[in-house]
Amino acid sequence: MIVVKTPEEIELMRESALIVSKTLGILAQEVKPGVTTLQLDKIAEEHIRDHGAIPGFLGLYDFPNTLCMSPNEQVVHGFPTNEPLKEGDIISIDCGALKNGFYGDHAYTFAVGEIAPETEKLLHVTKASLYEGIRAFKKGNRVGDVGYAIQKYCEDHGYGVVRELVGHGLGSKMHEDPEMPNYGKRGRGKKFIEGMVVAIEPMINMGTHRIKQHRDGWTITTLDNKPSAHFEHNVALVNGKPELLSTFAYIYEALGIESNEEEEFRQKALVL
Repeated sequence: MIVVKTPEEIELMRESALIVSKTLGILAQEVKPGVTTLQLDKIAEEHIRDHGAIPGFLGLYDFPNTLCMSPNEQVVHGFPTNEPLKEGDIISIDCGALKNGFYGDHAYTFAVGEIAPETEKLLHVTKASLYEGIRAFKKGNRVGDVGYAIQKYCEDHGYGVVRELVGHGLGSKMHEDPEMPNYGKRGRGKKFIEGMVVAIEPMINMGTHRIKQHRDGWTITTLDNKPSAHFEHNVALVNGKPELLSTFAYIYEALGIESNEEEEFRQKALVL
């Protein structure tokens, strides 16, 4: 059953989401060759706790860290390690925070130094597909409309759309109803309800859509070992339209990137 949030609860969720956004912004300054993902994990945990929140992933389903760190061919759910990042890597950082009883949860895939042009294109298309999906999250639409928008955009560019891993509702639990696949048929699935909040998160592979799960029970990689990208936002349905609760603005500020990609999804101005 979809759990509808009050306007007050949505504002509490915005606070949790922005703690994650700020954490990713801090990490954006630190992602570089020679840094280990365990170092990044420590920075993230300290930042989240300093803002009065609890790391959302730490201990969830017995996950042992603050961040899911998934480099290159890893899709999601990778563990932080002591292995240094290398020039040309990409690293998907998925982060969660719990404050005031509500979760924030979103992700960004970073380039480590200079990356190959074909990998840069994968990141660009995956992030653009996220906004294609968010545009379809509106009054009168259904889950399948979001999945269709993401799937069509990515497959038109020749990429594989992961089937086994999906976005989800978000609230006082990390994973709520409904599941939000990144593929689907228009007009199918649960209907969107005013006040619902979801995490929309395309997981897109350069090659095949097929994946494999490793023996650790967590790490997911592409079956052909080609790179995978992952971007995620938290979105509420407010006045029949998508309202972003999270932002990549802190990342862009850290990296010196100018972007207005989020403006159409904000009914309230974001104040940095």
